Amino acid sequence: MFGRNIVLQSLRSIRDRFFDTRQQSDGWSEPDHDVTGPTLDNLSVDMQFHIMTFLTPQDLCRLGGTSTYWRSMVRDPVLWKYFLLRDLPQWQSVDHLSMPEVKLTGVSLLGDSEMKQFDYMAEYLRVCPACRNEWRQEPKATFESVTCFFNSFVPVTEPQFAMFGPGLEQLQFSLFTKMIQSPNILPIAGIPQRQIDAIGSGISFKYKDQHRFNIITLYSTNKTERERARLENRALRSKLFVYQQNSESNMPVDLDPLFNQMCQAVNGFIFVANVETEGSDRTWEEQSAQIRIMLDPVVGSVSRPILVLSCVSREDTERHRIPCVTVANHLQLSSLSNPWMVQNTAAETLTGLLDGIDWLLRNSGVKL
Repeated sequence: MFGRNIVLQSLRSIRDRFFDTRQQSDGWSEPDHDVTGPTLDNLSVDMQFHIMTFLTPQDLCRLGGTSTYWRSMVRDPVLWKYFLLRDLPQWQSVDHLSMPEVKLTGVSLLGDSEMKQFDYMAEYLRVCPACRNEWRQEPKATFESVTCFFNSFVPVTEPQFAMFGPGLEQLQFSLFTKMIQSPNILPIAGIPQRQIDAIGSGISFKYKDQHRFNIITLYSTNKTERERARLENRALRSKLFVYQQNSESNMPVDLDPLFNQMCQAVNGFIFVANVETEGSDRTWEEQSAQIRIMLDPVVGSVSRPILVLSCVSREDTERHRIPCVTVANHLQLSSLSNPWMVQNTAAETLTGLLDGIDWLLRNSGVKL
């Protein structure tokens, strides 16, 4: 297990090497810990590490700029490896640009020889949501005004997204029902009457009171069959897909022709994953296959994004939630050519939903 003791051992080694070098070069010795008015440098390595665990990545970088000693301490790859393992399960989102290049595991990610070649600090700062939000460049006001001026001459097409996945029908709370009953979060802009084989229909929402978009819900089958399957806790074979003949497997091989034209017309997809239970490798493989069929270049452009809502019924500290990074690994999203994002969401409160919608609209070409 990669824990605090390993980090402390590495930091002590850095401290010892630093002071030995200083002492040999100019006769300087390590500060006495009993001097009056102790500074951060005078504290024990254990206390220094304890303090660093409370600092933000930005604060740690600033600390590393205060002296040669702290630069050596803050740049320790073992320290950032610890932070990466500690924080990955807690991050609320991950996307195609910030997916860690390391696996989420409690054991050593890389061997000692590889450790020196991998920059854990740079990797952490690249994938950390707080750093991604701070580094996001907002357009300048002048550019925004010019863009709005030219956009006024261009007819605006309401983007459409197809929503599917087991989290739509397996959870205690219905995510989509909650969406249409929460005008304070997503006001409804229109309700088209057309349905698709009693499985799905489209509803228009308004984002930030100005951007309209349409979500077409695609369930695995009709409502009666879905409710019966949920009560009996069994999986259904989705009518969205075609399966191998004479096979009882739920592994899809193609999209049903009935939905082919609709999937060609949408601007992106929303896949709702049920992350209250771990699920078998076979189950994740089936879901991964469904995503790849929807994103098949034959059906539409590889630039179309897919938002994966890593969904639970309600946020509960006692209830297990699969980390979004693990969901991305299970669904093999890193192998996709399309832009993708995994966002933690709770069906009861719609927590995290707006962050996901914001990402989806941005990656669909909508100027926010």
